[in-house]
Amino acid sequence: MKYDRVLSIAGSDSGGGAGIQADIKSISANGAFAMTAITAITSQNTQGVQGVFPLPPTVVQSQIQSVLSDIGVDAVKIGMLHSAEIIGCVSEILKSFNAKNIVLDPVMVATSGDSLFQNEALEALKTQLIPISTLITPNLPEAEALWGKTVVTIEDMREAALTLSLDGTISVLIKGGHLVDTNRLCDVLYDATTGQLEELYSDRVDTVNTHGTGCTLSSAIAAWLAKGYGVSEAVKRAKVYMAGAIEAGSHYEIGSGHGPVHHFYQLKQS
Repeated sequence: MKYDRVLSIAGSDSGGGAGIQADIKSISANGAFAMTAITAITSQNTQGVQGVFPLPPTVVQSQIQSVLSDIGVDAVKIGMLHSAEIIGCVSEILKSFNAKNIVLDPVMVATSGDSLFQNEALEALKTQLIPISTLITPNLPEAEALWGKTVVTIEDMREAALTLSLDGTISVLIKGGHLVDTNRLCDVLYDATTGQLEELYSDRVDTVNTHGTGCTLSSAIAAWLAKGYGVSEAVKRAKVYMAGAIEAGSHYEIGSGHGPVHHFYQLKQS
């Protein structure tokens, strides 16, 4: 028997709701084996980010080297990278191992609004990491930063997804949680493997417990890709899991700000 192996390359969240901690929970809850390469240590809770302490690029690269040279991977999830230097070293080593099923969540700002991304890293992200990704999963502010235009409507999301796909070669999931005046959530998926553009709807849950939703969703997608599912099916299965985790997490109180989702709600129900 073999594990479906997912490597998360991301920052550590001391509050446990986002980053590496959320990734491990999400990957595990979706039936895959989680491994990690920590890019930065953050001092963080439900109210915000109190500190960001990046690890040296060589340390990040060494962690990835250790995992890929021995255990191997079936999918890679990339989250917070913070600097152009770390982006460069991550891109270099993933290419050297010909890593597949790379899910890039271009984390720039935490749920609290705190910046997790240096400005000069944006160009490195666009030129070095997106081209080797299988799927990128920006929210609306991240899509705007990558595209260079405002995204305020579903039609904008569709146009942005096609543009960010690099001539149809990269799958793009633009998350519409920031759309205002909508009772339902709409994400737009461009699947580069089929050339299809889809609008994926789900119910909006009235809750402040949304910390780490981007990390959780992208990790769940990586888990389903590791299991051998195609992009569209992996995204849809991950969204079903995500909807359940948000709904279950909405009934809890933790901290005084944005709490986490309930990553293991299925285990509790069983």
